[in-house]
Amino acid sequence: MNSEALLKEMREAVIQGNSDAARNLAEKGLAAGVDVNKILDEGFVKGIEHVGRLWEDGEYFLPELVRGAEAMKAALAVIEPAILAGGQDRKRLGRAVIGTIEGDIHDIGKTLVAAMMTAYGFEVTDLGADVPVTTFVEKTKETGAELVCMSALLTTTMVGQKKVVDLLRERGIPAKVIVGGAPVSQDWADEIGADGYGESAVAAVEVARSLVA
Repeated sequence: MNSEALLKEMREAVIQGNSDAARNLAEKGLAAGVDVNKILDEGFVKGIEHVGRLWEDGEYFLPELVRGAEAMKAALAVIEPAILAGGQDRKRLGRAVIGTIEGDIHDIGKTLVAAMMTAYGFEVTDLGADVPVTTFVEKTKETGAELVCMSALLTTTMVGQKKVVDLLRERGIPAKVIVGGAPVSQDWADEIGADGYGESAVAAVEVARSLVA
């Protein structure tokens, strides 16, 4: 199989949300000597971009979006060690810290955003769910992240997003903040001084890309 056919199969694996196929194709591409950045950019990233378009067009729903992101993660688990082992440079768009705010254990949307940001070239530190305000701030300082992405799925935990923004500013940390989650809106982002709002995982990634452009 030539490299173009292989890249097409990689794109299709992500579009179909087939994690096993994505993982196997990543290994097959590396074994065949295809450039690792080509595998990533022309294979799997183009696949997740197509998934995003299908989501925005209303042809894909959350289950398909999650499966696409999981397939992307499976491929990345193979590809990233190869990049490091080969001493190759992968262009990074920036560094991001992401998590669900303290008191909130929901993490599907947050995990999806993290996977898609990684696919697009961000170096992502995923703090998980129920993350204390101080942990967001300390990890941002520790990693030198340019972006802090926070999810809240409960109206009772939204205030934690404001606390993170306030503490970042108080400590003079210049990271830009993106907020999201079911009860969150652009008005709320404006009210707390966040730099961006992601209505969906796809939208959040676009906002992240624009903020570091």
